[in-house]
Amino acid sequence: MFLQEVYLKIRKNKFLYYAKNFLRQVTPTIFYENSLSEKLSSIHKFDIVYLTDRVNYYNKLKDFTPLGIHSTPLKQLLAIKSPKAYRFDTYEYTRYFKKSFLANFLFGDIITIPKVPTIQKSRPIAGDNAKAIVLNLDKKRHFFFIHDHKKLEEKTNTLIGRAVITQPHRISFMKMYFNHPMCDIGQVNKKGGNPEWLKPKMSIIAHLNYKFILSLEGNDVATNLKWIMSSNSIAVMRKPVYETWFMEGRLIPDFHYILIKDDYSDLEERLNFYINHPEEAQIIVNNAHQYIKQFLNSKQEDLISLLVLEKYFYYTSQIKELSL
Repeated sequence: MFLQEVYLKIRKNKFLYYAKNFLRQVTPTIFYENSLSEKLSSIHKFDIVYLTDRVNYYNKLKDFTPLGIHSTPLKQLLAIKSPKAYRFDTYEYTRYFKKSFLANFLFGDIITIPKVPTIQKSRPIAGDNAKAIVLNLDKKRHFFFIHDHKKLEEKTNTLIGRAVITQPHRISFMKMYFNHPMCDIGQVNKKGGNPEWLKPKMSIIAHLNYKFILSLEGNDVATNLKWIMSSNSIAVMRKPVYETWFMEGRLIPDFHYILIKDDYSDLEERLNFYINHPEEAQIIVNNAHQYIKQFLNSKQEDLISLLVLEKYFYYTSQIKELSL
């Protein structure tokens, strides 16, 4: 257990992440631009149908669309005021394209659909979200998978949850279930929420002692959903409203996670069902693992990111043809 904790702390440490990104910035961009064709030519090594599907999911543009008057040249990307992780993760892929190319960026927890084609981390699932182009941004925090060595059957029949409680929907859940015997939930923020809900933070490893882990959306998506689905525990959540590179809009209720009603009223019923039907619970764990697998090939993920940007620059009339 101790070694697992140390391993996760090392993986989450951002020193190497920042070092790698600063090194990218001091490398002349001409080297990146000259290697783009070679990187895109690796398409034949992967499933073309699958690549096309993923690219078209993140970038739904089908018609040539104006960028608007406030677009930014790629050469100015790193000067945009935003958390460093968003700029670094965008630059990881835009560095392969001409610095004179233009793009719109919205960095942060975005829950709106822009009026012009815009690169962002998150977007609403519902509605015409074609102009919201998704890249895998702030991924050191959000795209984090784990190896869980504890079997589902060995875990406690309790819903565990630790979170910042400031949003109304999270407050509502706490009001309903803070003292519920099937739940061990707590607030980790000292400002906002309710002081009576305060509990110490718990490590990811400690969460893995429980069969059920609460995953409620925050400002946009639930940060913990990815590592929960890579574990042998099960995410318990409402149907997601927002999505990121993880394609939350494609998750299937009671197939990839345990669905609870928007008003949370059926939580006890849903937990008891899967406690009494362990085979059904294990199927959800297996399905979640299968979903996670598609994100584990780093070369494929890099290629998809480049293809998403290539399509962006094509439909904003900056390049003449597409690789797919």
